[in-house]
Amino acid sequence: MSKPMLPALSLAFLMLAAPLLAQSSAPANFNGQSWWSYVRVLAADDMEGRETGSAGLQKASAYVVEQLKKSGLEPAGTKGFYQPVQFISRQIDESGSSLALVGGGKTESLVLGEDAMFSTRANLAPSVDAALVFVGYGLQVPEKDYNDFAGLDVKGKVVVFLSGSPADMPTALASHYQSGGERARVLRELGAVGYISIPNPASMDIPWSRMTLSRARPSMALADPALNDTKDLHLAVTFNPADAEKLFAGSGHTFAEIAVLGKDRNPLPHFPLAVSLQAKAKVITKNVESSNIVAKLPGNDAKLKAEYVVLSAHLDHVGIGEPINGDRIYNGAMDNASGSAMLLDLATAMHASNAKPKRSLLFLFVTAEEKGLLGSKYFAAHPTVPKSSIIADLNTDMFLPIIPLKVLTVQGLSESDLGDDAREVATELGVEVQPDPEPLRNSFVRSDQYSFIRQGIPSLAMSVGATKGSPEAATQKKWLTERYHAPSDDINQPVDLAAAGKYEDVMAALAMKVADAAQVPQWKSDSFFRRFLPQPSGSH
Repeated sequence: MSKPMLPALSLAFLMLAAPLLAQSSAPANFNGQSWWSYVRVLAADDMEGRETGSAGLQKASAYVVEQLKKSGLEPAGTKGFYQPVQFISRQIDESGSSLALVGGGKTESLVLGEDAMFSTRANLAPSVDAALVFVGYGLQVPEKDYNDFAGLDVKGKVVVFLSGSPADMPTALASHYQSGGERARVLRELGAVGYISIPNPASMDIPWSRMTLSRARPSMALADPALNDTKDLHLAVTFNPADAEKLFAGSGHTFAEIAVLGKDRNPLPHFPLAVSLQAKAKVITKNVESSNIVAKLPGNDAKLKAEYVVLSAHLDHVGIGEPINGDRIYNGAMDNASGSAMLLDLATAMHASNAKPKRSLLFLFVTAEEKGLLGSKYFAAHPTVPKSSIIADLNTDMFLPIIPLKVLTVQGLSESDLGDDAREVATELGVEVQPDPEPLRNSFVRSDQYSFIRQGIPSLAMSVGATKGSPEAATQKKWLTERYHAPSDDINQPVDLAAAGKYEDVMAALAMKVADAAQVPQWKSDSFFRRFLPQPSGSH
């Protein structure tokens, strides 16, 4: 591949550069062309899918650093632009692993990949032999006096739950308590060995046939035990809903009954299952290092430049895996070369326009998002600037410019002042704003903004949206079914460059608005996420 040229700026953008020298406003009139030139490099086959710790991700990281230097940004990592992070990689060896159900004097072996699959995000024990208990949605939510474990003895047992939440559960509460860390905490406190999760057939992003293709890929945990919240979880299994009746045999209940209730998020029963589980897991572990990349555009105000607005996107994807239609490279063009390319394009444009934000901007490219938000979790816990100086995170992950940008979906729209800012900026640019139309997908806690939220920092994420039930929404749903975490998320898919450019207009204006505001963003008084604000010394 020939060396990529620095993206050309449009004539309209260059015409704006002169007045921008005299005022602190955002660059505008992005056209998507320069953004796409970055995507084409980051999602090319020679980046090999940018798996965390891989040579492909190292190559992509080096390219990002090269472009940041050309854009005149300052290094803000711990080693130049880099912030190295240590991980423990865990990969299942299915040749030495097995699952079986025992009941009625019979043992039924399960077919790995067909009936069920291990998750190595848990610290799998070599052997588990335990009774099973169905615990509905498997949630414990003190704020709503809701407890799926009430009256059940799960100590030393494996809990089985259907993914999802009851219909009357507020979205923020449901998302938070379904996160991996919260589930692990509850199970640890109750003494459970681990869990079996059954995806809700009514809300599966991708079909089981594709989900299972990734089962042998390595998972990772942060090497720092203080940041490894699943270290005490010794079994994690995902069960194919098409075969889940096996779990309920002899219990007096059927999975068909459970699935009907779960489709409409109705309350679920809780009961011991008549079968127990025998599991043997052989796990290959190794140490891995991968790096976040951090760059700074210094602020221009003598006082406010010591405060930071973080612009984040994850650079990693899932690497090389099982072939689909003969293709083994999972390029990750939309997930998330698109977001990383947007940050690079923004950095180039701000440098070219001599943008002068009052506060400093941190451009953060994180690793290991696909491993459970681990790179951002590490950065948010150990930022390369004083933690108290970070006032906001604006995250971009898979913003999907595959349809025209008429509607902007803002996750976190009503949670903090950032939502008000996003609405104002988008409206000025002629774009309608909506909250997440599919809150049950838990997207707000499934990407890197949540790592900052857990540190009390107001955050949001935005994407090209569609009105629920519209043809555009159907296009996005089809993309999830066919291209999400598949080799076809590559540079040969159709994209809407105008939508990408308009999204960049919004992000650039929002970044500058937050950086120049007289006051720092605050959580709304009724936001669930206020709970993560640092507590004053001595408070309880």
